[in-house]
Amino acid sequence: MLQTLTGVFAAIFTTASYFPQIKKCWDTGESKDLSLHMLLILTAGISLWIVYGVLRSDIVIIIANSVSLLCLITLLCFKLRRAPA
Repeated sequence: MLQTLTGVFAAIFTTASYFPQIKKCWDTGESKDLSLHMLLILTAGISLWIVYGVLRSDIVIIIANSVSLLCLITLLCFKLRRAPA
């Protein structure tokens, strides 16, 4: 039980950490300070966490990282939409 609760709270905090950056991009329309390489590397890592969660049948890992992946895709859309030509 303690293991699951720790995982749930870790998932909530790490996933929620994306929301201020998404809000800032949304409000300002700017994403120039975001590193495209970091976003791409993190997207690969989060995708692998989802695969790991599926292999372990761990719903907390799957859900948390799926929400994180959606947040990252949102940030990538801001970044790529605003990329210089």
